[in-house]
Amino acid sequence: MENNFENIPLHVAIIPDGNRRWAKNKGLNPWEGHEAGAKNLEKIIQTALKKGVKCLSLWGSSMDNLLKRPIAEKKALLEIYKKYFKRLLEGKEIHENEARVNVIGRWEEQFPESLKSIIREAIEKTKHYEKRMLNFMLAYSGTDDMLQAVYKINNAFGKDMEITPEMLKENLMTAELPPVDFMIRTGGEPHNSNGFLMWDSADAQLYFSLENFPDFGEEKFEEALLEYAQRKRRFGE
Repeated sequence: MENNFENIPLHVAIIPDGNRRWAKNKGLNPWEGHEAGAKNLEKIIQTALKKGVKCLSLWGSSMDNLLKRPIAEKKALLEIYKKYFKRLLEGKEIHENEARVNVIGRWEEQFPESLKSIIREAIEKTKHYEKRMLNFMLAYSGTDDMLQAVYKINNAFGKDMEITPEMLKENLMTAELPPVDFMIRTGGEPHNSNGFLMWDSADAQLYFSLENFPDFGEEKFEEALLEYAQRKRRFGE
């Protein structure tokens, strides 16, 4: 597929659904689906950087994923995070593209110290980059994010304070992120989950893929970007 895209979205958000179903269809363990998804995610990140996407947000897990899944699957998932954050940190792509790594959610409450130290290192070593943003949403829920923002404002200013859209945005975990232009969900289920980036995706274009995430490869991602480039955003006009 040609690499020339005239209308690249500034901020692409991806809900990479279907890892477990992919594994089940192949008679594999759930964590083998997560491993396949992580491998594919590396390719998606590389493609996004190559195409010129300035801000890429990737949902890795919700609180429910970490609290309700079987222990063996949760442990395997955390090991996959550790492995791929190491690879991300040691690779050249984020540094050559000056991509700042952000990890958003309640991961510090949920993850073991060995994983948290790797994540903190990735954040620290890329914090001065300003050309691109690479955001991982871990132990993240949009509804939780919204509630915490309201609690913060209430505790700081009191119940009588008029809450403006700008004030709410400033108190979200995603305060530094630009609005989502293009939201992609794989796995064949055309809906949002847990209010993923609910505030920031208010005017986003939506794209639903039938493929489970391990099968949503570089070509499928490019097809999605091409479809976005051909759409006209009206913003209520």
